Amino acid sequence: MLFALMQLIGGIILSIGWIPQIVQILKTRSVSDLSLKAYLLMLLGIGLMEAYAVNLAADGNGLAFLITNTLSLAVVSTVVLLILRYRSPRFPKK
Repeated sequence: MLFALMQLIGGIILSIGWIPQIVQILKTRSVSDLSLKAYLLMLLGIGLMEAYAVNLAADGNGLAFLITNTLSLAVVSTVVLLILRYRSPRFPKK
């Protein structure tokens, strides 16, 4: 029980850690210093962990992991969508 609570709190803290990045993007509408490739790799890794978390939760274990991983998936997905929305076009219009 203690370790599940620690995992839940730690996962929430890690997920909340992305929120300042999202706020910064929304304020500045700039993503020029962010790497889309890096965020896509993170998204892929979290997506694979999400499949594992669903499997664990289906067996009656790992509900805290499923909750925090789903939160991370949502937050990192938001960053990726913002990068796609605010990135500079590759070939600017003339």
